[in-house]
Amino acid sequence: MPYDPSDARSALPGTTATATPAGPAADADHVKFYELPPAVTEGESHTWYGRSQHLVIGYTDLAGEVEFALPGGADECAVLMPDTSTTALITLDGEATKVAGGTLTFVPPQAGTVRLSGEGRVVTIFTARTAPAWARAANAESYLEPHPTVGPLVAWPDPVGGPRLRTYDLDVPGLAEPPFRLFRCSTFMVNYIHPRVGPRDTTRMSPHLHDDFEQCSLLLEGEYIHHLRWPWTTDLSEWREDQHEPCGSPSLTIIPPPALHTSQAVGEDVNHLIDIFSPPRMDFSKMDGWVLNAADYPMPGEV
Repeated sequence: MPYDPSDARSALPGTTATATPAGPAADADHVKFYELPPAVTEGESHTWYGRSQHLVIGYTDLAGEVEFALPGGADECAVLMPDTSTTALITLDGEATKVAGGTLTFVPPQAGTVRLSGEGRVVTIFTARTAPAWARAANAESYLEPHPTVGPLVAWPDPVGGPRLRTYDLDVPGLAEPPFRLFRCSTFMVNYIHPRVGPRDTTRMSPHLHDDFEQCSLLLEGEYIHHLRWPWTTDLSEWREDQHEPCGSPSLTIIPPPALHTSQAVGEDVNHLIDIFSPPRMDFSKMDGWVLNAADYPMPGEV
């Protein structure tokens, strides 16, 4: 796929599919939380959920205190707090740990509780196989049947030293162009792209595709247009029109494989979009120095 030479992704190796598509590609889902009633309301705090095949992603507009239970199960979950005006008290096995805002925390697969406090935005990430029942995704009907072009979720090796709370500062150096901050656990990867001000340079777009995994693009602030183009197959009935979907914030767009796609910031002020992938991306992980917590989470074959 074409990338500007200054874009670090121009050095990525070729695509590496792990599954052969078994049917037509799915439609994209554009879950515009700002147009939907919240799934959960507690006081002045409101939470919405959207999902991909392998993930359930929550967005909370926090005002005060909210507490929720951790279901435990087979997989880690995550609490991402973009704003330093929020905190989380995470309790596991009777031990409480206070986590400051401006961080991403991977939570081990244990039953427990999370108490959120303050005002700001909080993102929660569960795998679909361990998401709590109350995390009702607005686009749940899109996944009544599995999408055949999406590969299976196979967990990567356990973290070094075993599962435990791991918290990472979001305001850290990463790639310069694009401004990626990549973190992974055993079942998903978070690309905390740093926010930018103003519209994107339209001479430096980055259309690309993924062979067998979905991209979950969570818009935290600003306005974007998601451009998508599905490949033509031998079956004319499977062809789709190109899509140029405007989305405000907050919203979650699920981009299916193998749709060609790129996202264009169009807001005049701060535009902030982050991407979440499950399982973790192997191509990003193979690039030396890209994944900021790679020492904590081995790739397959490293242990």
